[in-house]
Amino acid sequence: MSFNFGISTNAMFGAGQLLNLHTQLNAPMGAVQGKKALVVISNGKSTRSNGYLERLENELAQAGVEYVIFDKISANPTKPVVEEGGRFAKENGCDFIVALGGGSVIDASKAIGIMATNPSNDLWDYVMFGTGKGQWPPVPSLPIVAITTTAGTGSEVTAFSVITDHSRNYKLTVVSNYLLPAYVILDPDLIATVPANTAAACGIDAMVHALEAYISKAASPFSDIFAREALRLIGGSIRDYVADRSNPAACESMMVGSLFAGIAFSHARLGNVHAMSHPVSAYFDVPHGVANAILLPTVVDFNKDAADPEKYRYIYGCISKDMGADINFTPDMLATEIRMLNYELGILPTLSDIGVTSDKFEQMADDAMKSGNIQCNPQFTMKNDILKLYEQAF
Repeated sequence: MSFNFGISTNAMFGAGQLLNLHTQLNAPMGAVQGKKALVVISNGKSTRSNGYLERLENELAQAGVEYVIFDKISANPTKPVVEEGGRFAKENGCDFIVALGGGSVIDASKAIGIMATNPSNDLWDYVMFGTGKGQWPPVPSLPIVAITTTAGTGSEVTAFSVITDHSRNYKLTVVSNYLLPAYVILDPDLIATVPANTAAACGIDAMVHALEAYISKAASPFSDIFAREALRLIGGSIRDYVADRSNPAACESMMVGSLFAGIAFSHARLGNVHAMSHPVSAYFDVPHGVANAILLPTVVDFNKDAADPEKYRYIYGCISKDMGADINFTPDMLATEIRMLNYELGILPTLSDIGVTSDKFEQMADDAMKSGNIQCNPQFTMKNDILKLYEQAF
């Protein structure tokens, strides 16, 4: 047995932790030193209307930090926007980034940080997989403070940034340890105002991260520890959280579960669900978590003969309302349980329900096969398998 691991991100968890940010900026033992911040938020209204941006501005003022705001990030952040963000950061002399938002904002901030410091003006140069140019970013990113407002992506502890390139209908991935945030705030108060549909999609996304990492060919005892605990926390709280986002215990469990799932998949990679969901979002602009949720039961069924049956049993026990009471478990039961969970959370059951059309399946399968996650899926997968899976989920 051999495996590598490392966790280098400095994170602070707890209700109200956003109000301690000023203690970490420009302090003798602080996590980040900087004079001017690029504050990255979404192009929606909630960050402002919920008062989160105002709280952040107060923290920056207490630390004596100037800032400018970049508020153009969409649910599936795009290549032109993050390249614009990199130029904006340079033009304004920003020396660090504060990402205030969900996974899309944090992923975009990572790409912006790379574009602000590196010589190329084309993000495609730093894409290692698929048709990217395969260059590692030669210069470290601007330091990033990540303040997450959803429980889903785990982007705050990963070295990945996923960005949509609509000119190619492709979701590209930048990979570099330079992308790891310097400091992370995990404040459960910030996920208490998330709409129910967003909470469901993000929650399932976190669950998929844990599940795919747990059954990955690249899984290790280290990643399994985090994946198992993430599955337990998310499975035991996602229904309560979606039903009542003001439930403090559910908020805490979902946020910690998402964090642990992020650590798990950053070490064990993912599988076919993510390989297939990225083209769905790239071609049809479907929220990432929704695409994952719909594809998950189909892929779980596809993997049932190759994955460890005891791991399937454990996953079933985490998400079942009976919490593992069924002693006559068989692996085919897991996909059925996931479909029931999706239904309870209000997630539509098929790709056609969310506007996906089958005429793109050929191109989507080609793009899915370019993903490195395919190699970690427990069941060996060819393009024809991907096409069949899209058809079954349709």
